[in-house]
Amino acid sequence: MASTSLSLIFLTLIPILFILNIPQTQAQTSTAPAPAPEGPLNLTGILDKNGQYATLIRLLIETQVADQINNQLNSSSEGFTIFAPTDNAFNSLPSGTINNLGTQGKVQLILYHVVPKYHSLADLLTVSNPVRTQATGQDGGVFGLHFTGQGNQVNVSTGVVETQINNAIRQKFPLALFQVDKVLLPEELFGVKAKAPVSAPAPGKTAAKSGSNNTKKAAATPSSPSDEKSGVAWKKYGLGSYCWTWFDLHGNSFLSYKPKLGVFFLLFFLKFDNWVKMHLWV
Repeated sequence: MASTSLSLIFLTLIPILFILNIPQTQAQTSTAPAPAPEGPLNLTGILDKNGQYATLIRLLIETQVADQINNQLNSSSEGFTIFAPTDNAFNSLPSGTINNLGTQGKVQLILYHVVPKYHSLADLLTVSNPVRTQATGQDGGVFGLHFTGQGNQVNVSTGVVETQINNAIRQKFPLALFQVDKVLLPEELFGVKAKAPVSAPAPGKTAAKSGSNNTKKAAATPSSPSDEKSGVAWKKYGLGSYCWTWFDLHGNSFLSYKPKLGVFFLLFFLKFDNWVKMHLWV
């Protein structure tokens, strides 16, 4: 009888204990902390955590492109796709490739690795080539990238270099960040047209050309009337007519300077000319 009473009491208490436990469970559920929201994205911070991108980080900071991208990353509705060359990629470049670029050239090189739209690896196989970059339009250049491949293999080409996209460092909107093992060198900075120097003419050819021009100018310049007239008279008629021709050209000024002496020479030339005609002409 006593055991039956205890059983009845226990059965009566079970619902009461269950009801009392419900508010406590709800309180625990309501007080569970919510997951912390993701903070602002920092491109150089992400690269630094993954290692082997020291050169890229330095150039991002030096050109101030890092601040520009960080600001746009956290406000863009399109997102970004960025290709990150490793330190080995930079080290494999010929000596002076980066250092020979001016400030503007370095900015264009870094912006060339940034596509102003989020693309997953699979998306890159369906884009329309060339894909515009952040450098597109600078100095009137296209600065486009070309993507080819199939399956999980995607290649990116610049017209100067081509490399495979090997590793997705981050692939979550608004940032797709991919590792590449070559620096993407744009044709606008490193192509054949960009590297062809303006050839200067050889000094010898320049001198020869200059001398030729001077000769042509000298030949084209007509001789003075006095030289031409005197020369013809000397060759055709001899000394007497040459003297007469000289007086004909210069006598007026001579007469105005020394009238008497001028008349004397005029008569002398006339007599001399007659004598030449009589004795020397055949």
